[in-house]
Amino acid sequence: MNPTHIEHIGIAVANLDEAVKLYERCFGLKCYKVEEVTDQKVRTAFFMVGQTKIELLESTDPEGPIGKFITKRGEGVHHIAFAVNGIEEKLKFAEKEGMRLIDHVPRKGAEGLDIAFLHPASTGGVLIEICEKKNS
Repeated sequence: MNPTHIEHIGIAVANLDEAVKLYERCFGLKCYKVEEVTDQKVRTAFFMVGQTKIELLESTDPEGPIGKFITKRGEGVHHIAFAVNGIEEKLKFAEKEGMRLIDHVPRKGAEGLDIAFLHPASTGGVLIEICEKKNS
């Protein structure tokens, strides 16, 4: 699949505002963007750590993916996202290699990225997001 870099690490939180304060106060990080992704029922906050982002995710609906995750597992690491070039081809490759796809076609995610998820049952128990920044 040859990712170019780790785009971000997604962390599920129950209260985004409190989590942002924690990351700013305890780690000295600065939140540079808060965004709602309506179709994913989530509010996100982003921090840069070197060349990698931390994405905090708060559910806007208990039945959304993050709401269900927190109910089942509690707060914590939700996914790791790899940046790729040619996301459509990478999805075809992943499926050919026997990975279970959550998304068969990319969709729009936070920060305007095209994103798709690979099921943790086929990736060693880790939810993997692949994403691509398209030049518009």
